[in-house]
Amino acid sequence: MNINEEVHKAFEIIKEGGIILYPTDTVWGIGCDATNPEAVAKIYKLKKRAETQSMIVLMNGEKMLYNVFKDIPEVAWQIIDLAENPTTLVLDKPRNVAQNLIAADQTLAVRIVKEDFCFKLLEKMKKPLVSTSANISGQPTPKSFKEISPEIINGVDYVVNLHHNKIAGKPSTIIKLTSDSQVKIIRK
Repeated sequence: MNINEEVHKAFEIIKEGGIILYPTDTVWGIGCDATNPEAVAKIYKLKKRAETQSMIVLMNGEKMLYNVFKDIPEVAWQIIDLAENPTTLVLDKPRNVAQNLIAADQTLAVRIVKEDFCFKLLEKMKKPLVSTSANISGQPTPKSFKEISPEIINGVDYVVNLHHNKIAGKPSTIIKLTSDSQVKIIRK
């Protein structure tokens, strides 16, 4: 299966409100349309995760980021430009995403991806993509496709047929940026 066919299949599932299991720039993720609250709820249910525990949203560039955040601190652009490893930013006051993705403190975790499959899928979707590790909440993050539990594999609507033999990288660094210019590292 080639990447463009996989992007097309994943897009069709997501467009219908489905959830997918897919490789990201870090670890295997469970994802859906970040603007679809019903699809987001399916992921929370599959992961047995409280809706108060927020999830990361992937984007493919500046245009998508500005569609979700009106005000982006200048330091966010510096971090995005300088980060050598995948880095997730937690930013204030998101909009145009499912309400059940927004944390109680009115923030949303986002990452700009460069990985080919995710980038192309986001290009086709023209919307942000939910990304949460492919495990039941509280269990270890799988380091490869073969470590993903059957419960997760059977619980999604589509499994992307790419990189099944690749060992995952480590989860992204998470940095919280507030509109008053405070910076806090949440996960290294």
